[in-house]
Amino acid sequence: MDIVERLRQDYSQFPQDQSFDLYTEQVYFKDPLNQFNGKARYQKMIGFIQRWFIDTQMDLHAIERSGQTITTRWTLNFTAPVPWKPRISIPGRSELTLNADNLINAHIDYWDCSRLSVVRQLFA
Repeated sequence: MDIVERLRQDYSQFPQDQSFDLYTEQVYFKDPLNQFNGKARYQKMIGFIQRWFIDTQMDLHAIERSGQTITTRWTLNFTAPVPWKPRISIPGRSELTLNADNLINAHIDYWDCSRLSVVRQLFA
């Protein structure tokens, strides 16, 4: 199975059973809330989502590879772990950069909404 198909599978079962072997040991990750290097730290972040977010679903709308770059469009949905249990929806996209061994050495997420709009969903 090629990397695009493995990523498609990862999105469909996110955050469970992710293919961490697709990432370099020092992968660079960035999203509107986090910025760090390292596969171990990336695994901890996914583990946090798996433990604390409720009924998480990642809808993949598009995935495309062009050379050493893979771009995805998605919507992340989850129930927030607060007593009133609001449903949160974050549309966005990812840019994944591959190294010469076709491993992901950079994963940058962009949200199509502001951090404030996500916080507002907690109280909607």
